[in-house]
Parts: sequence; C-alpha cells; structure tokens
Amino acid sequence: MYLFEPQARPALTVHNDERLFPIRQVYCIGRNYEDHAREMGFEATPEAPFYFLKPAQSVSQATEIPFPPGTEKLQHEVELVVALRSGGHGLNVEQARESIAGYALGLDLTRRDLQKINRDQGRPWEIGKVFDHAAPCGPLHLIEQTGLLTEGPISLTVNGETRQSGDLNQMIHGAIELIQFLSTLQTLQAGDLIFTGTPAGVSDLKPGDQLHAQCQGLSDFKVALGISSEAP
Repeated sequence: MYLFEPQARPALTVHNDERLFPIRQVYCIGRNYEDHAREMGFEATPEAPFYFLKPAQSVSQATEIPFPPGTEKLQHEVELVVALRSGGHGLNVEQARESIAGYALGLDLTRRDLQKINRDQGRPWEIGKVFDHAAPCGPLHLIEQTGLLTEGPISLTVNGETRQSGDLNQMIHGAIELIQFLSTLQTLQAGDLIFTGTPAGVSDLKPGDQLHAQCQGLSDFKVALGISSEAP
C-alpha cells in the first residue's frame, strides 16, 4: 500500500507497434563526438566515457513543449538514443548487443548558462540538464527492423536551417562499448535509455523555434518550443 497513488511509469511509443517501452533510467553520455568536444572547449580523448543522468519523467513525446524557466541560453543537442530490453553487470560484447531493444532520436536540451555557472563554481550542474521536457524523444524503432545502427547521417534543423550534421560513425565510443562501460559501474536493466552524445553545431534556441531531427533508419522527429513556462 502506498501513501498516495504513484504516477504511471514514463514510456516511449514504439514505431508500428501498439506496445509501449517503459522507461527506467536515462543515461546521457558527454563529449562523444570529437567536433562537439572541441566546440565546447575540451579535447576529446579515447579514455573512458563520462555520463550524467536525467529523470525518466524528463522524457517527452509532446509535439510542443514550453521554453524552460530560469535560462537565457537554452541549447539543443540531437542524439541517437539506445533503448535496452535487458541488462546486467559486467556485460561482454555479445550480451551488450543482445541487450539492445532498439533506437530512437532524442534531444538533450540544456540550460547552458546555468550549467556553466555551476560547473565553474565546482557545483553539480543538474540544474542545467534537468527540467520538465528536458529530453524530447521520438518513437522507438525495434532493432529487428533497424539492425545495428553504427553509421549513417544524423542532423537537426531549426526553423529549416541546418544546425547540426554528423554521422553515427563519428562517435568516439559506439553504443555497444557504452553499454559495456556503464555495466561495469552499475547493473543495467530493461527500460534503460542511453543518449549517446551529439555532433557539433550546438546553438541557442528561442520560444517559437521549430526543431526537426533526422537520422538514417529512424522516423523524423519534430518538436516546437512554446512560450516560457514562466509566462502567466
């Protein structure tokens, strides 16, 4: 018995399927494209990846989301999202491959000004990454239909202008390697999502912007930014 009725578990729709993918945990990999690491002022290295978390409730499939409060520098990061149907600890290559349920397109939205202020002060910077609708996501495509996605163009346009354009083969650490790495640090489980990093071209957004993400093998994903949620 609960003190109050718990909310329904967040879930992704599945392309051409009536079932839903229940979301457990959301891992976000940082600086996994060399060109993006450079534009952020860092050197990309082949050393172990690093990651941060977003709450499952931040994943949104709404076609319009509010501009988040507290920021004057909201930025977009288009990413391939890997969804897991199984998990475990210390997975080998084959186990990591078998754990993949499928893929989706996602946006890691970031309040960059708040992130930078807190990072520069040595504080945790979840405030820059965690807010309502911080992880818009398209439908999940099952791996039985897509096969392993290891290469192919990924891009984002804003109001029809190309902002980001890259290829999945430019990732420093591929999806299977990321799954293996994460499984050495904690037990992965079915329902986990992994945002695999973003190519260069990250830039500012404003209310009213229309975002259009594309990746070879996946459905296009569109989302519009409404007015600020601070507005009356």
